[in-house]
Amino acid sequence: MMKFRFRRQGADPQREKLKQELFAFHKTVEHGFPNQPSALAFDPELRIMAIGTRSGAVKIYGAPGVEFTGLHRDAATVVQIHFLPGQGRLLTLLDDNSLHLWEIVPHDGCTHLEETLSFQPPSRLGFDSSSASPSSSQVTVVLLVAASNRAALGTEGGSVIFLDLDTLTVLEEQTLGPDEVLQSLPDDYRCGKALGPVESLQGHLQDPSKILIGYSRGLLVIWSQATSCVDHVFLGNLQLESLCWERSGSTVVSSHSDGSYAVWPVNSGGSPVLQPTTVTTPYGPFPCKAINKILWRNCESGSRFLIFSGGMPRASYGDRHCVSVLQAETLVTLDFTSRIIDFFTVHSTKPQDEFDDPQALAVLLEEELVVLDLKTPGWPAVPAPYLAPLHSSAITCSAHVANVPAKLWTRLVSSGEQQSPQAACSTSSWPITGGQNLAQEPSQRGLLLTGHEDGTVRFWDASGVALRPLYKLSTAGLFQTDLEHMDGLGQTAEDDWPPFRKVGCFDPYSDDPRLGVQKVALCKYTAQMVVAGTAGQVLVLELSDVPAEKAVSMASVDLLQDREGFTWKGHDRLSPRTGLLPWPAGFQPRMLVQCLPPATVTAVTLHTEWGLVAFGTSHGFGVFDYQRKSPVLARCTLHPNDSLAMEGPLSRVKSLKKSLRQSFRRIRKSRVSSKKRPVNTNSKLQEANAQLAEQASSHDVEVTPVQRRIEPRSADDSLSGVVRCLYFADTFLRDAVHHGPTLWAGTNSGSVFAYALEVPTAVATVTGSEKWPERAVEAVLGKEVQLMHRAPVVAIAVLDGRGHPLPEPFEASQDLAQAPDMQGGHAVLIASEEQFKVFTLPKVSAKTKFKLTAHEGCRVRKVALATFTSVACEDYAETCLACLTNLGDVHIFSVPGLRPQVHYSCIRKEDISGIASCVFTRHGQGFYLISPSEFERFSLSARNITEPMCSLDVCLSQDTAHISSKHQESPKLSQANGTPSIILAPRSCDRSPSPAQSKGNRDMLELPDTILSPISVDSATSANTTLNTTGDVTVEEVQDFLG
Repeated sequence: MMKFRFRRQGADPQREKLKQELFAFHKTVEHGFPNQPSALAFDPELRIMAIGTRSGAVKIYGAPGVEFTGLHRDAATVVQIHFLPGQGRLLTLLDDNSLHLWEIVPHDGCTHLEETLSFQPPSRLGFDSSSASPSSSQVTVVLLVAASNRAALGTEGGSVIFLDLDTLTVLEEQTLGPDEVLQSLPDDYRCGKALGPVESLQGHLQDPSKILIGYSRGLLVIWSQATSCVDHVFLGNLQLESLCWERSGSTVVSSHSDGSYAVWPVNSGGSPVLQPTTVTTPYGPFPCKAINKILWRNCESGSRFLIFSGGMPRASYGDRHCVSVLQAETLVTLDFTSRIIDFFTVHSTKPQDEFDDPQALAVLLEEELVVLDLKTPGWPAVPAPYLAPLHSSAITCSAHVANVPAKLWTRLVSSGEQQSPQAACSTSSWPITGGQNLAQEPSQRGLLLTGHEDGTVRFWDASGVALRPLYKLSTAGLFQTDLEHMDGLGQTAEDDWPPFRKVGCFDPYSDDPRLGVQKVALCKYTAQMVVAGTAGQVLVLELSDVPAEKAVSMASVDLLQDREGFTWKGHDRLSPRTGLLPWPAGFQPRMLVQCLPPATVTAVTLHTEWGLVAFGTSHGFGVFDYQRKSPVLARCTLHPNDSLAMEGPLSRVKSLKKSLRQSFRRIRKSRVSSKKRPVNTNSKLQEANAQLAEQASSHDVEVTPVQRRIEPRSADDSLSGVVRCLYFADTFLRDAVHHGPTLWAGTNSGSVFAYALEVPTAVATVTGSEKWPERAVEAVLGKEVQLMHRAPVVAIAVLDGRGHPLPEPFEASQDLAQAPDMQGGHAVLIASEEQFKVFTLPKVSAKTKFKLTAHEGCRVRKVALATFTSVACEDYAETCLACLTNLGDVHIFSVPGLRPQVHYSCIRKEDISGIASCVFTRHGQGFYLISPSEFERFSLSARNITEPMCSLDVCLSQDTAHISSKHQESPKLSQANGTPSIILAPRSCDRSPSPAQSKGNRDMLELPDTILSPISVDSATSANTTLNTTGDVTVEEVQDFLG
């Protein structure tokens, strides 16, 4: 008899409340370096730095952990940023010629960077509307005059417009036109020539009423706002690039398009200065490129700093990105690998101080931020606690390790410190120290591992807001490359003039693409890890606290198993070095396993308790015993028609036409088969249809929703043999009484292989070490499962008798985690691209499943088992399955019931690289790349949230209240993803903290219920199907059968 199961309508209110206590979606912070930076500014009083980007974002950074973001309404490039020192206000200029005023404004106990006002200059200026073209009002430079609360705007037409900063309105009576300046010039200098655009505006530190104006033609003018007249004129004739006004006001330095700079004296008299004191071309006499920006900083020691960008000899070094630092007779040419955006010095700006005495030089480049210590001889670089260039070499893979033991953490930090030579790094502290980080110390340490194209693995401290570099592992030293030859060529060039010095770590070029890291796995309890690469290299490493010189054991594993008819057409294997090799402190190679053919490693897993490493490629998978240095298993997964797997990634372009033909054939075959499918008139099925129709018309029950029909994939699809996942587990495979080590492997064609392993146990010796028996590890095929639709297997996990995932190696044996339940029946969860399915062990019979593609119309891309702790009760937690789909949505399912809990829209479906780069953590967080240099961090847990909480001492102006009241939109709408909150600590203008300041206050904005409550999936539509052995037929199965 056929039985049908229906679910009652309505959700359990208690369960819905529990969901809100367990799950909540937040994009919390962006880690890494801003993508495509375009502007830079520094507030010397608040000690905070602002970076603008081409996408219209404004990111502000202070001390580590102090950062927040604002986003312009229009995605226009931020051209310039200017702070009003100490006020927490800044003005941005976009490439659409609009100006935007931002403030740090309190709101419900928190603060946000909000856009309070905007201004669009008129297309034609009022004083010369008849002759001026629309482009003449294009703003070229901005100067904020804090003393008078005004902004001076230099324009393309040579005018200087003054704005009231409180209202962003033009003070037309104070506008300075080019004609008014020309009247102050000698007749022979006018010559009917225009002054050109305003290139630079500089304020006087001692007398804010005076402004130094530089025109493109080369003319320099000191304008007095108090008397509205020209005080000084400097008759320059070289095309002007930038200006700097010396602290005392007695000297002006100008830089020019021919690579020279000039020093002008500011005389007490009013007569025009005809010639500069000196004109110097630092890298002459041959033609040089323009000096784009120049800074003059005096020191108490008497030797001034002259810092400028550009000016390199045009023919020989015109393509270099350089900043030159000159002090007395010392000249250093800082050579960077990416374009220079801007730079500033951290120095004294107090009017009463006589000297600048710069402490540090910060240079913003297109791909990184470099800070140099100017107080230490040699001007070494200051290690950055954040804004590290994640993409110094392109990221190829990533992994997260949670709850890192303190001992391993200390050893990693120590190894990282030994990598940085004392001469190259400064011991001075980070100079950008604004604000205070109020976030609590993380309860556990988290590591983010990133594999890179150049064969390196970088270890990042992902415990808090600031993603801090800890240690870098390089695998290139094990293989023969052209690295030494290139280094030798670079060294000879360093001895020539100019005195180049390589600075920064951004290096996008790889010596050999085969070095690229594709998979990494780390055992945090034994400090062992495996790194797998593009050319089939699998490297087992172990952490050592001291440098060593040793040889690396090597072995090869043939995954084709002498299969006939297959010829590898891809790249060759890397040539390893032999003999004793020097290795620094840190992770040192222990074993190199080479897969043959040398195809890209697609999956890897490590079990240090058994001393085994498993790896898979597009040809098959293997197991290697790195303790006994012997192969255990090699299994070929190729289909007879899978010729594309033999071509490798560098030659697959040749098979594009073949792939297209196969795709079109499958489409035609699918259409023909659907047209020819005969109508089944079986009476039992008709009876089932009638019962379904009757049940659907009932009001008190609801039928499982209609599913999409999924076409099974062809068995001879290209790359069907690719191994997608590997998993070690101690479980029941042979019978329900004896459990033991097993290996599970899933392929691209929906095949799952389960092997039973015979692993001899290690024996403890008298010295406390472990002795491994000589008897080899054996592997026997226990089960083989073929999924019906041949969908690629994304992940495999074994659940114990309580439905919990098995602990990691050494977790249970060292009492670091709860021991698994080995009494009840185990189950294996197999996640394919189309569905999740739980099978009982050891029979491997279907128990529960959820068809994601059939119900949601999407495919699985990433899955992970995560623990979600209740925000209301710390003792209550649930283990759930987190899933990211190809549409960018995150779904959470209960385990082992596979009931849908919540789902959120996380990543844009068009962002393919972001979806592919996503990695989940064990505690309900995740990372994905939003650009080549930035990770977006998000949280799915209502309790486990990593977000900035910080305070900032701001001298609030009296007009802040009425300005903020004009801002009508919600603060959240004006911010980029991951914008954190800041606790504002107001202070009086005498710099004393306000007594009302509350430290540690973590009040958050009260969001509407529609935002706080996750998107719940009603239990009646969960499509959770339970299968048993009684022969019951569910509604879902009938619908599948009917097509």
